Amino acid sequence: MSLEKLDHALIQEVEQLKTEGRAKPPERIIVDYIPPKDGRGPRYKLQDSDTEFIRMNSNSYLSLANHPDLIHAADEATHKFGVGPGAVRFIDGTFNYHIALEERVARFVDKPAAKIFNSAYTANLALALTVNNKQTYWIGDALNHNSIIRAMRISNVASANKGIYKHNDMDDLKRHLDAVPEGITRVMIIFDGIFSMRGDFAPVDQIVKTAAGYNDKFPDGVITIVDDSHGIGAYGDSGRGTPEHAGANPDIIIGTFGKAFGVNGGFIAGSEALVEAVRQKADTYIYTNPLSVADCAAATQAIDIADSAEGKKRLQQIKDRTEQFRSGLADLGFESIPGPHAVVPVLVRDTAKTHELVKRLYDAGVLVVGLTFPVVPRGDETMRFQINAAHTAEDIDYVLSVMAEFKK
Repeated sequence: MSLEKLDHALIQEVEQLKTEGRAKPPERIIVDYIPPKDGRGPRYKLQDSDTEFIRMNSNSYLSLANHPDLIHAADEATHKFGVGPGAVRFIDGTFNYHIALEERVARFVDKPAAKIFNSAYTANLALALTVNNKQTYWIGDALNHNSIIRAMRISNVASANKGIYKHNDMDDLKRHLDAVPEGITRVMIIFDGIFSMRGDFAPVDQIVKTAAGYNDKFPDGVITIVDDSHGIGAYGDSGRGTPEHAGANPDIIIGTFGKAFGVNGGFIAGSEALVEAVRQKADTYIYTNPLSVADCAAATQAIDIADSAEGKKRLQQIKDRTEQFRSGLADLGFESIPGPHAVVPVLVRDTAKTHELVKRLYDAGVLVVGLTFPVVPRGDETMRFQINAAHTAEDIDYVLSVMAEFKK
């Protein structure tokens, strides 16, 4: 059988995405890494270009991906056990490095236990597959990440068993809690810690307090869940993320090693009973190979660094450079969404100008993300900048100078 007919249909579908303005551009290919030197942070080279680029679109907030201790840990683990696990976890695919990482991340987020996954995306799917049943009701923030939305669909959450509250609106959250139908035994309130395109954060303390007022109404309680992928390691006084910043610890924390910690993988942290249920019931855990021992060793090392004096120094560097960048944007008259997180949005509010500014920055050796209509509504066109610990004051000044020239 030939794919000719299917190919024809798929080509038409992709062309439709292009017509609607929703198609992704060709992927740029990074071919070289240039270490920091002479007051500059790291630079990257792309295929078919001699330009040395500053990445202002990287999630690697602590800039640990090239840290020699992580590279050494991954290398040592690989030489001991090889590059792959050879089986799923329950068929002798569990190595001591997997257990060490689970114990380390549980301690870091102050939970009794944790289970690791290939990504935070599959962790969100796993949680929903584990705890959802016909008597479960889900309430989520209107701006929740795609992985949370997909988790609801894949775990077959009925439309009558879910509600969406207005972004960070506690009055609306209460309205949804009051409207939970009869027969529900457990309510799951799920939300992002840091909303990745805006840089604002969930009021975890208020959510936890609100949930507590309804907990006795349901046999299995009201459970609070944060996906803190953009917060863990990069936010809070000691890098514990949005719960630390907000001063409250939700019942379940989902996170990633693929952002601040600079490696791969995700996790669910909570009670020992929850983690064992995940191990027994979650398809995205049971039926796929786990992270390599190299990823686990590197991630464990990354958490150790984040939890050390060096980590605090890197966290302070993020704060300082974020303040520098936000202050510079304000001086230039650019609009942003206030907040201390390293995600700094610039609200351009015009599609053509957004494209022009993205190109101007690219031509000057700066990589950024721009979101335009129809991906976002007209008038909400935005650019997202992300500050990393390896960015220097000179780097930020340079980016601001390009922004200033555009403003003229």
